[in-house]
Amino acid sequence: MTDAPIRVVRTSTANLAAVRAAFHRLGHAVDVTDDPELIAESPRVVLPGVGAFSAALDAVRSGGLDEAVKDRVRSERATLAVCLGLQLLAEGSEEAPGAVGLSILKGSARRFDPSLGRVPHMGWNKVEAPGGPGILRSGYGYFAHSYRLEEPPEGWTVAWSDYGGRFVAAVERGPVLACQFHPELSGQYGAALLSGWLEAGA
Repeated sequence: MTDAPIRVVRTSTANLAAVRAAFHRLGHAVDVTDDPELIAESPRVVLPGVGAFSAALDAVRSGGLDEAVKDRVRSERATLAVCLGLQLLAEGSEEAPGAVGLSILKGSARRFDPSLGRVPHMGWNKVEAPGGPGILRSGYGYFAHSYRLEEPPEGWTVAWSDYGGRFVAAVERGPVLACQFHPELSGQYGAALLSGWLEAGA
């Protein structure tokens, strides 16, 4: 294991077993914390997400964790947001009308149209990345979500997927990566993205 653990923001709603296992396979220890000073100072931080937007947002806002995360992203320090974590970076979500997200990404998460027949969108789907330098690559990611961003946030490199229409699968800027899919559950493709994120933040 490397000396500096990866700090995972305690959101109270995330299942962290898969996140721990994925980074352990890559030789990194993982610590879960709700200490904003550790979040601010750590070389690498993960904002996970499984569960309800409002509950996760309340947990992140408690104790100044939201400001620590926003400062990291604005200063382009190695930060990874996963699934609901990506939506928390947005301005809001239809899941919690009136709740204001961290507003790092322009736009709000909207629910998939129920006429699709199966919501949430669950399972493997194609991720289309633009290529070139950076972390994002095309491949197949594992998704589990009912809400998504539809518009590309300005100033970010965007990867796309499609489920009843195109939606944002991931965004990156420097060593900041936010994935709507779960890289920790996405096999070799996800492991390669996590490795790229680790290298970008070195």
